[in-house]
Amino acid sequence: MEIGIDSFASVAPDGSNSPTIEGHEAMGQLLDRIERADQVGLDVFGIGEHHREEFLDSAPALILAAAAARTRRIRLTSAVTVLSAADPVRVFQNFATLDLISGGRAEMVVGRGSFTEAFPLFGLKLADYDSLFAEKLDLLLTIRESEHVHWSGRHRPALTGQGIYPRPVQSRIPIWLGVGGTPQSFVRAGTLGLPLMVAVIGGETHRFRPLIDMYREAGRRAGHSPEQLKVGLHSLGYVASTTEEAMNDYFPGYAETFTRIGKERGWPPVTRYHFNEQVGDRGALLVGNPDEVARKIQRHSEALGGIDRLTFQMDNAALPHEKLLQSINLIGTRIIPLLTQPDGARK
Repeated sequence: MEIGIDSFASVAPDGSNSPTIEGHEAMGQLLDRIERADQVGLDVFGIGEHHREEFLDSAPALILAAAAARTRRIRLTSAVTVLSAADPVRVFQNFATLDLISGGRAEMVVGRGSFTEAFPLFGLKLADYDSLFAEKLDLLLTIRESEHVHWSGRHRPALTGQGIYPRPVQSRIPIWLGVGGTPQSFVRAGTLGLPLMVAVIGGETHRFRPLIDMYREAGRRAGHSPEQLKVGLHSLGYVASTTEEAMNDYFPGYAETFTRIGKERGWPPVTRYHFNEQVGDRGALLVGNPDEVARKIQRHSEALGGIDRLTFQMDNAALPHEKLLQSINLIGTRIIPLLTQPDGARK
């Protein structure tokens, strides 16, 4: 199992209670965290894509390219690229360039995104939400396979043999499909033989098992090998020396973030009781000391029939940079060794 971190390059929006820092300082700290993750042995670092005041990740490939120059081993991926609102030609060119800069360490996780601001921003119709994604995914996969592309669709002018450059170091840049809870998305990933990244930000992780089984069955029916059908899990999490410290550090910013987002989506305010339930044995949050979090990762993997990648998202709780660095250190020096033991979940 690969272990990594995803970041949305979060900053405190105006009117919040969280401490604010300038955007250039926040970006510098993010690059420091990616470099630290590389140094302590994490496998992957992902940058999301949003077009909102509280995030600095509207151009993830640029952030990852800066990180590539400061790292040597860690794989660098989007998390996710909002493909519905992007031109697949430019997406491929950006990540092929990242692959050249990083010496073959680029990946993509593509999805439809959990926010909708990109649609009006780029002049797209929200009513075309799914058809845009399906068509653009088809084009992106076609570009990955062919230097000269013949393709036509409804939402974009046709390609009639044009060459798409540059080509990457890797013969096939890994493209994962990022999904939430829509069954059709799991089936699509399996049918296409794409590795699956499941975002579980709340509830009970084991409840995703039927959807993952659906993915694996769709892949089997389409003739893809089990080795091709990888499953990753994107989870909210934070590690500290003690569970009490981790919970007390993480809760205030977590509660503020999800209460604020909840006002947009009709969710109730976050309470400490709700948070404690999510940190418990069956909840989705990976918050605690290294031993407890490692055991919970193992339980999640067993409940889902085995996972190939686990990524923490921890910078959504307005934690200080030094706290995030400390957590990265503990993931690399404590959690990964625990999961590499013979009876661990890391395979």
